[in-house]
Amino acid sequence: MAGKNWTQTIGRVAFLNCDPLFNGIDEKWEILPAPPSWLTGHLLRKDCIIAPIPTADYAANREELMLLPDIAIASNGEVGSVLVFSKMDLDDLKSVAIPSDSATSVSLLKHLLSRLNCEIEYEQMGPDLDSMLSSNDAALLIGDRALVEAENHPDLVKMDLGHEWMLETNLPMVFGVFAARRDSPIEMIKKAHSELVERLVNFETTGRQRVVEESAKRIGLDEQRVDKYFGEVLNRLDSKGELGLERFLREVCGVSQELSFF
Repeated sequence: MAGKNWTQTIGRVAFLNCDPLFNGIDEKWEILPAPPSWLTGHLLRKDCIIAPIPTADYAANREELMLLPDIAIASNGEVGSVLVFSKMDLDDLKSVAIPSDSATSVSLLKHLLSRLNCEIEYEQMGPDLDSMLSSNDAALLIGDRALVEAENHPDLVKMDLGHEWMLETNLPMVFGVFAARRDSPIEMIKKAHSELVERLVNFETTGRQRVVEESAKRIGLDEQRVDKYFGEVLNRLDSKGELGLERFLREVCGVSQELSFF
């Protein structure tokens, strides 16, 4: 049930990919961290005024939600944190373990693997690489777990989904969009959106190193890898990103309509 301060609450993905948007945010805002797909429920229940949600979840709930411009969770090629791990070649896969925390990544994976023209069974599991691979030929991991496991087991990384989407479309992949309920107070939506855009501008101009240092310390990776990651995962939604978003919505989600923002 919506709390009395839900219009002062901003949802965020509990991964590094949102750090540039939230580092140094004004303390007047309450922050609600959660896995991507959980944020969809929080947004629909009015637990927060805006939140980044899986693009596929936006497609499924677009009648109730509106898109926010300028910010997203995207990549222009390799994303570094949406990865397929396996001990075998992709052409030989018969089963893939998938996590439950991002509808976009799972939808994109199924779209990409459909090109292999082979029957693949998908099993939803908790995001633990060892257990996923113990009972399946491959595993999809997203977010910080994917980053860390790729550093620990680089030989097992068989596909970066952002890279594969770029090869197919020559467009960025928008994994997550920022959205709000259509019946939320527009002034509060604009204030929350403006706060995050301001944080992003700060990151792009003077604050990058601070975010890199704090993020690296929290996740336990070296600063060089985290700095590289913040060039792979992108929070700025530009015109080319909008084209990639439109194409994903159309070709993977079956939504054929022009983008519109508040």
